[in-house]
Order: sequence, then C-alpha cells, then structure tokens
Amino acid sequence: MSTDTATEIRTDIRLVVLDMAGTTVADGGLVEQAFSKAAERLGVEPGSADHEKKLQYVRDTMGESKITVFRALFGDEEKAQLANASFEQAYGELVDGGKIAPLPGAEQAIGRLRAEGRTVVLTTGFARATQDAILTALGWHDLVELTLCPADAGRGRPYPDMVLAALLRTGAADGVQQIAVAGDTAYDMLSGVRSGASVVAGVLTGAHDEQALKGAGATHVLASVAQLPDAIAEFEATAP
Repeated sequence: MSTDTATEIRTDIRLVVLDMAGTTVADGGLVEQAFSKAAERLGVEPGSADHEKKLQYVRDTMGESKITVFRALFGDEEKAQLANASFEQAYGELVDGGKIAPLPGAEQAIGRLRAEGRTVVLTTGFARATQDAILTALGWHDLVELTLCPADAGRGRPYPDMVLAALLRTGAADGVQQIAVAGDTAYDMLSGVRSGASVVAGVLTGAHDEQALKGAGATHVLASVAQLPDAIAEFEATAP
C-alpha cells in the first residue's frame, strides 16, 4: 500500500454510524417510563428501594442492548425475556402515542453527511420491532442507507459488532479507519473505540455527561449531532 493510500484511509471518513435515542432522536425519558412498566409486571413495586436501584442501573447502562440489561437485573433468563418483551411493548405504545421527535438538527446533519458522499447507518440497543416503530413514527425509513439493531449484528453495545456489521453490509469504507461513530452514552463510545473508528464522538443531548463520554474514549464531545459534520470535516483537514 502506498503512503498516499494509507493517508486517505486514515483521514477520509466514508461511513458514519449514529445512535438513535439520545443522539438523533429525543424520546423524553421514554426508556425509564417503559422500564417502570416492565418492572412492575415482574413484581417490582414502583417507588420501592428495589425499583430505584434497578432504575439507576438502567440509567447507568443506557446504550447497552436492552436484553443484556434485563439479564443483569433479573438473572433468570425467562424473567429477562419477559421484562424485555414488556419493555418493548410499553416503549412501542409510547412511540405510537407521538412521544418522540427528531433532535434539533439531526435530519439536517444526516442530509449533509449523505450529500458529502458519506454512508450513514442508524443503530440502536432496542429490538428490531421497536426500532422500526421509531423509524415509522418519524418517517425515517428512507432517511439512511441501513439501520441495525443488536440482533442484526450478533451483539449489542459495548461490543463493536453493529459498527463492524455496518462496514461489512454497506462496503462503504476500505477499513475501520474510515469510520465515524456518534452516540450519547459511554457504551456508544466503547463500541466505537473497539471497532477501530477514527472519530468517536459523544453528544451531550442524552444519557451521559462529558466526563463519562471522555472516560470511555470519546475523541470528540459535541453539544449535539448537528455539530458532527463540521467535526468530521475538521478531523479530515487536520489528521496527519
């Protein structure tokens, strides 16, 4: 490989992998609401110490695959599956009720990234049915080239599977160096770092703060995803 080609792979971002809830989508705390409904079905009393402990775990693990979260909370696989199904149903009902919207500037940022010739993929920690419900509610089925959930890739965050699946399925980049990842949680950052992406951008519109994002390896911390196109352009202009 020539030096010129190596430089191009390092600095030319061709694939952008974006999280949904908290990054491109404002859900107004629907995750916590849906969790509370699911936990109550499994006998966790609202307002109890057990409920608060479990809810805090949900907050701390925002961005992780939801079935993985429920396995950690309830231990038993049958209970975890029941909790996950209840959560997905409750979240879907809230989405259908209109309690979801694009974050300001998200659609414009995605449009600009695509206009610049970059491939954009949306990922989530939710199941496919919930992801599709969000896409339908927002009219986003044709917004990007590909959408992925954990079941599509093998494992959810913090594993790099969805980022790598995006690369393999789209063929948009010559290597992981040409990937940018953006999300609002430490799990998004870990996923991006483990994938080898050159740009791993944390946004402050969701679950985790700047300290948590940087601690998980963020190369950039942005006020919102609206700033991502400029951050990528700056990275390309200044990378060695």
